[in-house]
Amino acid sequence: MAPAASLSLHLRLAPPPPPHRRGRPPRHAPFLPLSPYHHHLHLHLRVAHHHHGRHPHPPSPRWRHDVRARAGTIQAPGLARPGGAVETDRLPSGVRDRAMEAVDHFGGRVTIGDVASRAGLQLAQAERALQALAADTGGFLEVSEEGEVLYVFPKDYRAKLAGKSFRMKVEPLIDKTKEVGAYLVRVSFGTALIASIVLVYTTIIAIISSSSDEDNRGRRRRSYDSTIIIPTDLFWYLDADYYRRRRRVEKEDGMNFIESIFSFVFGDGDPNDGLEDKRWKMIGQYISSNGGVVTAEELAPYLDVPPISEQSKDDESFILPVLLRFQGHPEVDEQGNILYRFPSLQRTASSKGSGVREYVGNKWSAMFSSVEKYLEEKPWKFSKANASERAMVAGLGGLNLFGVIILGNLLKQMTVPPGGLISFVAQLFPLLQVYAGSFFAIPLFRWFLLRKTNNDIERRNKAREQRAQELALPESSLRRKLLSARDMAQRKVITPEEIVYTTEKDLLDQDYEVKEWEKRFKELESD
Repeated sequence: MAPAASLSLHLRLAPPPPPHRRGRPPRHAPFLPLSPYHHHLHLHLRVAHHHHGRHPHPPSPRWRHDVRARAGTIQAPGLARPGGAVETDRLPSGVRDRAMEAVDHFGGRVTIGDVASRAGLQLAQAERALQALAADTGGFLEVSEEGEVLYVFPKDYRAKLAGKSFRMKVEPLIDKTKEVGAYLVRVSFGTALIASIVLVYTTIIAIISSSSDEDNRGRRRRSYDSTIIIPTDLFWYLDADYYRRRRRVEKEDGMNFIESIFSFVFGDGDPNDGLEDKRWKMIGQYISSNGGVVTAEELAPYLDVPPISEQSKDDESFILPVLLRFQGHPEVDEQGNILYRFPSLQRTASSKGSGVREYVGNKWSAMFSSVEKYLEEKPWKFSKANASERAMVAGLGGLNLFGVIILGNLLKQMTVPPGGLISFVAQLFPLLQVYAGSFFAIPLFRWFLLRKTNNDIERRNKAREQRAQELALPESSLRRKLLSARDMAQRKVITPEEIVYTTEKDLLDQDYEVKEWEKRFKELESD
């Protein structure tokens, strides 16, 4: 017998507002978060299926099992939300920005699956972000006849959000401050090397001069006057020729010489920053573009997988993080192949890329020109400074270390308590020692660490590249598995004609359409 659908519709109305606030509801009712202080309407839809009798392969029902859709909350005009909090400010900035990018990509009308696949977010993160954005920007909900919930945003939702969110206003200033602070740290560290060299060698000359006879002081002072030019010459980067050279180098590398000192010691940061976000975006978009059904072999080029071997051939445990993130589940086809279905990524509000991929084989480049074949990690560089800059920095560091060693011996040999500059440098000497020693100890440690890190990166890249090559030229068994996944793929585009409920309309209109909706359910039930 045909399955029967039952409808459970629950309406809960809060107490009406005070008399002076009563009035006709707004024409465009924004979606707002739940609040006990608001005059609101909650619509809960639950569609269940009852199968009479048993069938070895029951037909796919038209209505989704256990669908609960919260259609929205209507706020009375002029009623402020408690505390005036901006819901979007409670989101991590990365989640907010990625969700907004996905909303823009799909034209302001999206499902949770659209945002999750495009932005690489967990489904729960995507839903929370859409709810917050809709609450803050006057977005509204649409519910299809199959119970699918869509979020619709006005074209100027970014401007509305920027006008409300203090956090979004100060974030550019905070980011700029961080950039300036990072630059000052790099420049300060490089300047400290120059200052250390000047201070060390000036003190050495002062000690030698103070221990000489009075008769030779004039000659030694003249020698000192000529020698003092040595540390001053270390500021060659201030001359005109140096500036012309630096402008040429900065255009090529984007780094001046003082910054290259910091780069030599500490490096230039993680070259794979944001790799995880990129990974999940690629995976989400790949699954969505293939109708929500894929094989483990198709996702392997984007994950951390072991090299191809007999032991790892049947191991698909690497797919588990993807199943958890996008709420997928395994299915077995008629041939016994394990495929992975992601129902939430099969439903979309946009017709962009709605065509299901038919086959992934030797036509990879033609079919997936916009998708990278595999996730490639970048190797770490010891320093972005060029070879000549690194040589100059190492030379200055060696000069500073040599001076600190000489100065240490001179301070030990002094029998008369020092005064003035010598006394100041003597108190500062432990810091000078630490700076001079760490100047080479830290790069040496980094060099050994980077060798191991880059070997691991090369191994992971090679394993992913092997999986991509295997997918590009599949064997017959893999070919059949891929074809089976394409046959099971299903991408549902929810059109405006399928919408049966929206929070954009008046309460009276909504009540009328709810009755119409219930009538359609009863007609379906009687068929």
